[in-house]
Amino acid sequence: MKKRYLAALILIAFSGISMLLFKEFQGAFFPAYRNISKTWILILSDLMSFSKVAIWDIAALVLALSFIITLILVIVKQKNVLSYFSYVTLIAAVLIFLAVDGWMLNHYAPKLKDELSLNVREYSFDELYETTKYYFDEAAKYAVEMERDAEGHVVRSDFYELASIAGSSYKQLEEAYPIFKGSNKPVKKLSLIGEYLMYNGIVGMFMPISGEAGVPASVPIVPMPFTMAHEAGHRLGLAAEQEANFAAFLACISNKDVRFIYSGYYNAFSYCFSALYRSDPDKARQLYNSESERGYELIRLDRLDTSKIYASYESPLQEVSDQINDTYLKTFSQEEGIRSYGLVTDYLIAWYLEKR
Repeated sequence: MKKRYLAALILIAFSGISMLLFKEFQGAFFPAYRNISKTWILILSDLMSFSKVAIWDIAALVLALSFIITLILVIVKQKNVLSYFSYVTLIAAVLIFLAVDGWMLNHYAPKLKDELSLNVREYSFDELYETTKYYFDEAAKYAVEMERDAEGHVVRSDFYELASIAGSSYKQLEEAYPIFKGSNKPVKKLSLIGEYLMYNGIVGMFMPISGEAGVPASVPIVPMPFTMAHEAGHRLGLAAEQEANFAAFLACISNKDVRFIYSGYYNAFSYCFSALYRSDPDKARQLYNSESERGYELIRLDRLDTSKIYASYESPLQEVSDQINDTYLKTFSQEEGIRSYGLVTDYLIAWYLEKR
């Protein structure tokens, strides 16, 4: 029993020490660690590829039920509770070790902007406005190509078809940017925990313990391809949220499928528009309503449809979930916490300014 507790303590301590070392001496561990992590995740992803739904989703429920049932049996049969918890503690320590040392240390990796030689800096309001207008225009071009019903609403696509495309969406970027090499397995459906995550304001999750990128089936259809590509980006070792967002954008607009191209530009516009609105609400509203062509009208309709779906999942759980996620991100040196998701705007502006 003591050996199990000691082994658990060693594993937890090793993970903590790894975090401290990686934070202080990043240059000594990268890119070697990222390559090792990618290989490990690739192996896990291949092992779990027999199922279209996330294995960890089901395993977590089984593990939780097993814990409750066995604990009850231990109490009823008056077994040694400390001995029982030594096993529980050791299992928890192993899982934490696999998550932290197998993938989470990628939070300390060099910035994606440096890997892509992207000049990210502070931008003026005019540059933000110009960039937002660009993504608005690009999204409008592809909005009219989407399959829609008689009322103009986007027709929902098959989840597994999108998941398969999203899983391999970085292939076209690998040659130019080796950082995007890694698993091309389909994104998984979060079959059990998916609805619960939606009520927590979570639209996707990468599980490093199993190497699975997962998304709830209830995510609105227009942002769905982008969300899937975001989680697939995490699987490639891109731990920072803004970097996974930008990687998803590149993967989507490089795709041949209009659903992905539109989703990429649609989300790029949404992030930039949010930043523009925070800076000058009046000018943001003026831009949003300035165009009357069908493509722009369809974007406004899609944003309304998307907002309605997300609104239907609003709950007090979101505040708790945001706090947990914020704490997790800050623990791994993402000082902006959950605000880091929106920092992709800087990447999007830099990409546009270099492209124009």
